[in-house]
Order: sequence, then C-alpha cells, then structure tokens
Amino acid sequence: MKPAPFDYVRATSIDHSCALLAEAGGGAQLLAGGQTLMPLLALRMSQPFILIDIGHLPELQGVAPHAGGLRIGAATRQADALANPLLARALPVFVTALAHVGHHQTRNRGTIGGSIALGEPAAEMPATAVALGASMTLRSVRGARTMAADDLYLGPYATAIAPDEMLVAIDYPAWPADAVPLFREVARRPGDFALVGLVGALAIAEGRIERAGIAWFGMGPTPMRARQAEQALVGQAIDRIDVQAIADLAIADSAPFDDGHASAAYRRSVGRRIFASSLAQALDRRLAA
Repeated sequence: MKPAPFDYVRATSIDHSCALLAEAGGGAQLLAGGQTLMPLLALRMSQPFILIDIGHLPELQGVAPHAGGLRIGAATRQADALANPLLARALPVFVTALAHVGHHQTRNRGTIGGSIALGEPAAEMPATAVALGASMTLRSVRGARTMAADDLYLGPYATAIAPDEMLVAIDYPAWPADAVPLFREVARRPGDFALVGLVGALAIAEGRIERAGIAWFGMGPTPMRARQAEQALVGQAIDRIDVQAIADLAIADSAPFDDGHASAAYRRSVGRRIFASSLAQALDRRLAA
C-alpha cells in the first residue's frame, strides 16, 4: 500500500514545531527517525494530514550533563547514543539495553525519544527510562512541563503526551559508577520485540543495597516497575538475599498476557527464572569483585 496524502513541513525550531502541532488540532505526526511511523503510514494505520520533520533540529540532539545526571535529546539517533562514551561510563545498563533495540540498520535512523514516546510495551527504551527513574521534558505552545517516566505510559502505545505536545529531552538521574546493571530479555530472534525482558540497576555500598530500580518489558500493557522487589532489596546485605523470594515479588508486579507469540503462563514462568538468575549472577559478580 501507499500512504494517504499528507503535507510535509521541515520544522525550523522547537517553537515552530509546537506551533504547527497546535494548528493541526491533533492531525499532525512528528517525524524524527521514522522507523515505526513510515511502515504505519504505508499500511494506512496512521493517516495524519501533516508530517512535521524534527529529526534535523540540533536542539533535540546530543547527550550532556544536566542536573547531576544526563540529558539526552529526543531526536538523538540510537546509534549515536550507543557510541557515546559519556553514556557508556555513567549508564552502562542503558547502553546494554539500547544494543538490543531493533537492528544495526534501524538504530542508524531510530531515535531515543521516538522509542520512548511510542510506548511499545515490549520495547527496551521505555522500560529503561522507568527503571532508571528518568523524567521527560515536554513542550507545546502552552509552555514546558516535566513528567516522570512512571507517569508517562497509560496503555499499549498510549501515553500522557498531549496531541499538541512534543517530547524534547529525557533526563536520567545519576547512578553510582559502580552500580550493578541488570538486563535480560527473551526474544524469538535478535532484534525482535521481547517476549519477556527486565532491566534495572542496583546501587551498593558497604555490602548493602542502597537503591534499586527495576522494570519489566513484554510483561504487561506498559513497562511494569517491580516496586515490591525494589523495596525488598533496599537495605539488604548482598550475601543474604533470597533471590527466588525477590523474583516472586517482581512477578507479582507484572501483568503478563496471552498473545500469538506466548502465553501469560509462559511469560510468568520465564520471567521468574530470568529475574532470579540475573539477580544471582549480578550479586555474585559484586561479591567476587
């Protein structure tokens, strides 16, 4: 199929983009990487009457220190973020998760903000934002506002971003340089959306967990934060943690479903196993260090 007719505008700034979104009254789509949007247009599953190209705007790109953490521009290419040394040092679990997004070819065009704003429940970047406690900066002609990643996702492909708003940046708070990363996903093939996945980090000091951020992907209608597991881990000595009990708590905060790829029972069983094994391996590495 071919896309339905639409107008194309190459935005000159964030303000110009916001003005176009406001004028469109919900009939516009933003184009940055286009790795999801272009197939949807071709299938006529998305039929905007105007495309607003923002992928070239320099104020939407790059990685920089911000408020003690890191700010990533929404239109930053995934391949550029993957090669960024600042991200590799400060948020290694982010880079690990990003390496599992799509394929080399799609990462050359796909953007960090595009993946986060899409709200695919089985994608790595939304869950990573939730697990690491990221916040979103949104802009419109009404001004700017900040929203926690926890509050962004309402359902599959549904977010709290208003039709006249655009995501301009994602802020990740600082994590200790020696924070223990957690990442595991099960997919049919490399580059496929995960059937089951988890991502997170543990900050450890003097043999005890001081901070935990963990989220599931592919385990519910949105990225699912493993709050009970996080709370149970904080304050525990790492050599006395019952990983199976923590895995049970983590599963309790998921909402797996049946679909054509896997059953809810499969997701629950595999999720429990990979959580327990990932946590055990991460703690063993720290104890052996």
